[in-house]
Amino acid sequence: MINTTWLRSFCTLVEVGHFTRTAERLHMTQSGVSQHVRKLEEQLGTELLVRQGKQFSLSGAGEKLYAEAQDILLALSNLEQTVGEDPPYEGTVRLMSPGSVGLKLYPHLLSLQSKHPKLIIDYRFAPNPDVEKAIAESTVDIGFMTAKSTLAEVSCTPIAQESLLLVTPATVEEPDWETLMTLGFIDHPDGSHHAGLLLGANYTEFQHSSLFPRKGFSNQIGLILEPVSLGLGFAVLPAHAVEAFEKSEGIKAHRLSHPVSETLYLSVPRNRSLQARMNTVIAEAKRWLNG
Repeated sequence: MINTTWLRSFCTLVEVGHFTRTAERLHMTQSGVSQHVRKLEEQLGTELLVRQGKQFSLSGAGEKLYAEAQDILLALSNLEQTVGEDPPYEGTVRLMSPGSVGLKLYPHLLSLQSKHPKLIIDYRFAPNPDVEKAIAESTVDIGFMTAKSTLAEVSCTPIAQESLLLVTPATVEEPDWETLMTLGFIDHPDGSHHAGLLLGANYTEFQHSSLFPRKGFSNQIGLILEPVSLGLGFAVLPAHAVEAFEKSEGIKAHRLSHPVSETLYLSVPRNRSLQARMNTVIAEAKRWLNG
C-alpha cells in the first residue's frame, strides 16, 4: 500500500516545482522531502523524477502517479473532514418510548426537523421492555422509559415526572368506587400497572384491576380514550396521553386526592458516546417534557 505521507510530499513537489519551497510548505527539511520521494520510488520500483542537477522533470510513471494521486489525496482529505464533523442538526436520530411519551414528544420533534431538514427523526412507540432491549442492542440511539433499566448495557437518568390520571366520561362528576364499578375498566398494555399505582393510592376497596368489569381493550395509545368518550368505561392513563386526545369534550380527567406520578427515564447505551445531533434532541426533549 502506498504511503500517503510520501505521496503527499511527491504531489506537493510537483505542484511547487522546487525542493526547498516544498520543504517550507510542508514544514520539513529539504532532505526529508528528497527522502520521501526516494522511498516512494523504491516502494513502486520505478523512477518518478528525471533529475537534472537541481532541476527535475516527471518521468512517465511520475506523470501517471501524479494524475491519479490528486484524486486520491482529495478523497482522503474529504474523508478526514467528514469523519471529523459532528453537526448538531444533521443526520438520523433513532428514538423509542412508550406511546404516551411519544404523543408528547413526536410533534415537537417534527417541528424541530421542519426547522432543520437535514435532521431526520426516526421515532418508534413501544413498551418499556422493548425500549430497554433496543437500547441494550444499540438499535436505537435514545430511549425514554417509565421504569429504570436493570441491564448493565443501559444507562438511565431520571428527567421528568408524568402524572397518572383517572379518566371517565364527561358526565361523571365524582368518581366514587361505586361509579367506577358501574362504568367498568377500559384496559390497555399498561392498564393494570397504572390502575394499581393510582387507584391503589386513592381507593381502600382497590385490590386489582380485575375487580372491575372489563369493558374493552386497546393497544393503540391514541384510541384508548375513544370508548371512554362514548361512556363505555373509565381508564387510567399518563397525562401526556390524555392531553393528546382530540375529543376532550367527551372525557373528564380527575386529579385525585393522592396524586401519583411515574418517573420518566432517559435511556442510552452505556458504553457509547452520543453524537451532537443526539444531544440536541435530548436537550429539546428535556425542555418539552418539563415545560
